Amino acid sequence: MTDANLKENFETREFQAEVKQLLDIVVNSLYTEREIFLRELISNSVDALEKFRYQSVISSDLADKDALPLEISIEVDENNKTVTVADTGIGMTRDELVENLGTIAHSGSKEFIRQLKESEQKDLNLIGQFGVGFYSAFMVAKKIRVLTRSYRPGEPGYEWVSSGIGSYDLGPAADLRRGTRIILELKEDAADFTKPDRIKELIRQYSGFVPFPIKVNGEQVNTVQAIWARNKSEVTAEEYNEFYKFIANAFDEPLYQLHFSADAPLAINSLLFVPKHNYERYGFGRMEPGVNLYSRKVLIQQQSDNILPEWLRFVKGVVDSEDIPLNISRETTQDSALMNKLQKVITGRFLKFLNKQSQEDPAKYAEFWNTFGMFLKEGATTDFAYRDELAKLLRFESSGAEPGQLVALADYAGRMKEGQKDIYFINGPSREVIEAGPYLEVFRSCGYEVIYTYEPIDDFVLSNLREYEGKKLVSADSANLELPGLADQPGEEALDSAKTEALTAWLKEILGDKVSEVRSSARLVESPAIMLNLDGVLTSSMQRVMQAAHKDFGALGRKALEINPRHKLVKRLSTLREEDPEFARVVAEQIFDNALIAAGLVVNPRAMVDRIYRILEKAL
Repeated sequence: MTDANLKENFETREFQAEVKQLLDIVVNSLYTEREIFLRELISNSVDALEKFRYQSVISSDLADKDALPLEISIEVDENNKTVTVADTGIGMTRDELVENLGTIAHSGSKEFIRQLKESEQKDLNLIGQFGVGFYSAFMVAKKIRVLTRSYRPGEPGYEWVSSGIGSYDLGPAADLRRGTRIILELKEDAADFTKPDRIKELIRQYSGFVPFPIKVNGEQVNTVQAIWARNKSEVTAEEYNEFYKFIANAFDEPLYQLHFSADAPLAINSLLFVPKHNYERYGFGRMEPGVNLYSRKVLIQQQSDNILPEWLRFVKGVVDSEDIPLNISRETTQDSALMNKLQKVITGRFLKFLNKQSQEDPAKYAEFWNTFGMFLKEGATTDFAYRDELAKLLRFESSGAEPGQLVALADYAGRMKEGQKDIYFINGPSREVIEAGPYLEVFRSCGYEVIYTYEPIDDFVLSNLREYEGKKLVSADSANLELPGLADQPGEEALDSAKTEALTAWLKEILGDKVSEVRSSARLVESPAIMLNLDGVLTSSMQRVMQAAHKDFGALGRKALEINPRHKLVKRLSTLREEDPEFARVVAEQIFDNALIAAGLVVNPRAMVDRIYRILEKAL
């Protein structure tokens, strides 16, 4: 039968009313990017190929005389401005063409369309129940031809043609092989999609991991396998490294990789990587999320911000879940509760993985911590849901470990002395500065370990945690510590109580509102004075941050100045205030500034320098 005779057998049919409305919505307002059409057509082809593969397994009498390879072919013609997407899948009969492309063959379709039209967000739970992604092709095509022949023996071929306005033509077609071929005659403003490089780019971006070959003008494009869907025992280290380089656009190997599958509470295949470098701390700007969300190996969201919390944005990789209901454009997920569950599962597994790595290889975990610890600290201060898991991952130096050796809170807790109730920490710019200061004197005497923190955020982290395994986290510069009192120091007799009381009262009068309280100290051994925080949460390091951020930040919180009644300088000051009150006032102000400096707080340098000169003049 000639083509002319075949055309005589064509009939024109009206689209179902709901399809007309759907076409208007899809073409004009539903999709945010027209390029999505290619992903939709490829996804439909994958479905058709999967269905044929399934039928060929369960039907032993299914004959395939053509022995066609299961693949997707895309041909672009820049001269005629056409794009052709063909597959060797299950194909369609005449009735299936009418049902799939001419109607929405689902109950409740009128209500579906009504809600879709009325919804401003175009993001309804119902929308994922309708496989109508084919119509997205009308965003770029002024005319679409569908040539198809079913896999069923003896079935003839058919052609479906439409301009997407209100009707379509349907009739027989000769000399068709099994499968479906879709020919798009592009609109004038869609000529960009006739460029082979543009089509290859979209395939790599959205459909690079589908399980069937995709060829563009005869060249296979999707050459990287979706190794996350394979059993991890079957994947080599080289394959992991190559995949990481591809997915993370990297040149080196990852520091860590986590490959796992889960069936409950969601069906998940996941492959996550930790890079070796943190470019955010080098001033390259804030990282974008690095994990892509797939469904059945088809990209749903690139650099998704729904899979992991923002503080894990350094993680690279892929998460693939079949359980996520999608909207028509596959661009956003519908069920926020389900996405929250997905995030909880992935985040929990990743943190559990890090904890295991920290125990199995502490040296390698120390490398990770020094590179990416800032992100875990961010999570510990902002995300209450994972506070306990993150507490196990924190690492710091301490007085109980060698310089450079990192200590976990669990390590500290395991070494606590009998009767010790709290975990103590102190902040400073370096280990040397901390150990030279007055705050460790009482802890050395008691034999208590102190955690050293060097970054301003560290105090926010530990103060936010508040406790670890029932033990409070307390800053060593707090005024009200539950510590054993110090014994009298041999060779140095303290001021008597009357003189000490008189001196502290005089100092409070001299310093005025600069301090809330002046009192005798039971915690100092070698230093004459120390500045302590009466506000338990506001540590000195937090105040340093506030002073750095706000130059006019004057309030230092409620402070107590403690003096050492055994120290020679303090005892001499007690005598000096009666012999030379004016000079004693200068010395008192300098002792106060020295205590501020030891606490790392800002002082007025000009006033202090002038004061030191006056003291030197007096001494000389």
